[in-house]
Amino acid sequence: MLFLLVFAVTACGTGDEQETVQPVENNEPSDPQPDEQPDPKEDETDKEEEETFKYTAPFTGVGTNDELPKRAVMVMINNHAKARPQSGLDKADVVYEVLAEGSITRMAAIYHSQKPKVIGPVRSVRPYYIDLGLGFDAVIVHAGGSPAALQILRDQGIAHMDEIYNAGAYFWRESFRKAPHNLYTDLERIYRGAERLGFRQSGNMPHMLFVSEDREPEGDTAEKIDISYTSTYGVSYEYDPDSKQYKRLTQGEPHNDLTTGEQLTATNVLVVSASHRILDNEGRRAIDVYGPGNGYLFQRGKVQKVTWERKNGLIRAYIDGEEVGLYPGNTWVHIIPNVPALENKVTYQ
Repeated sequence: MLFLLVFAVTACGTGDEQETVQPVENNEPSDPQPDEQPDPKEDETDKEEEETFKYTAPFTGVGTNDELPKRAVMVMINNHAKARPQSGLDKADVVYEVLAEGSITRMAAIYHSQKPKVIGPVRSVRPYYIDLGLGFDAVIVHAGGSPAALQILRDQGIAHMDEIYNAGAYFWRESFRKAPHNLYTDLERIYRGAERLGFRQSGNMPHMLFVSEDREPEGDTAEKIDISYTSTYGVSYEYDPDSKQYKRLTQGEPHNDLTTGEQLTATNVLVVSASHRILDNEGRRAIDVYGPGNGYLFQRGKVQKVTWERKNGLIRAYIDGEEVGLYPGNTWVHIIPNVPALENKVTYQ
């Protein structure tokens, strides 16, 4: 069986390569009237509304007739200024953005229901990114990592593809950027490499809660969002009511995909505050991705204050102990330091 139909992963780039989703009353007219002809446009609309799909993507809640892979992939994506704009983030089902060292974040992108042509630049992995990937039972794709992360991958026998140590043939480097910001891959290579490496083809898919597209959003108005990770790095979103999505900006500029040229968007934006602790002189961090903690959930121009906790493998939002569902579509999760308080690092209007 082709591995293409079965699976997914995570990747990480270099730079520290050396580190070990009223009935109408029927009043008949007194005079004869011509028979009404059906409006073809109405018929077409009814067909669209009644359309059913063979499958539902587990991480976006979106219907599809295409057979889905049986395992997810998580790729570590570089977010250094010299690595932007990236390729493939627009096709990720879920993206976690978390600080690595200094004021630079890195993205752990979960791929399953869509297939970008190019993914990257790929970067290195850290223990907390591994925790996020394991929640999806994903194959983790990266390039090197911190000593602690590499030891975890080895000791626990985690399915991973490392450009440096075990899977170099399934990546390539581009000449228009300099290392470590020029490492790329794609899902065809990842699937092929994972099969060659003997990884389990079927994964354990975690359940995600989705609400109906017709459900009215709740909360306060939040059509513009500003998220501060550090004093020098922040991201923002602007709500587009036509698409019902948030358009992403980085450092005040539209954040586009390099390959498609399209601005990155998110259907759901979850911001959670978590404990961050510096571990060494290199600025490596220990970050709590289990919670509980406080957060905001932004959907369709509204915001709700939530608590968050990792349950059944995933970071989930709660209100009064009840999980809050996501709208069908992609989700960006921003994990930010809990000091200073959440209200000081996230603003909206």
